[in-house]
Amino acid sequence: MTVNAILKAKGDDVFVLGPDESVEAAAALLTTRRIGALLVMGPEGQILGILSERDIVRGIAEQGAAVLARPVRVLMTGEVLRCARGDTVADIMTLMTTRRIRHLPVVEEGRLVGLVSIGDVVKTHVAEKEMEAETLRRYITAG
Repeated sequence: MTVNAILKAKGDDVFVLGPDESVEAAAALLTTRRIGALLVMGPEGQILGILSERDIVRGIAEQGAAVLARPVRVLMTGEVLRCARGDTVADIMTLMTTRRIRHLPVVEEGRLVGLVSIGDVVKTHVAEKEMEAETLRRYITAG
């Protein structure tokens, strides 16, 4: 199964904000949308970074509540790994596990087309394994 299958199932909505938005505004958007990360985008639509709930918690722990008034660029992770629609679920699961990341933007021809989370990946992987098990059960009982 591929990233494209995940996007077809979950949709391609991606919530983004600019680098000068406040951390407080980012936290509010994460809470309202019930998501774990936001992409930080530049004026020409380029990915500048990613800001996760973990980044915000770490920022508060290190800098105190005053960090909420600062721009997201001070907390975002600037090195953002990416994947493509054709990447396999197994490949991105390995990448996310080894790099200890929970969100991957999906980029095609330099354009953002979606965002997948580790939850999306695990859900798809479990469904795939359940389908394989059911196919084997049918094969065994039919014989």
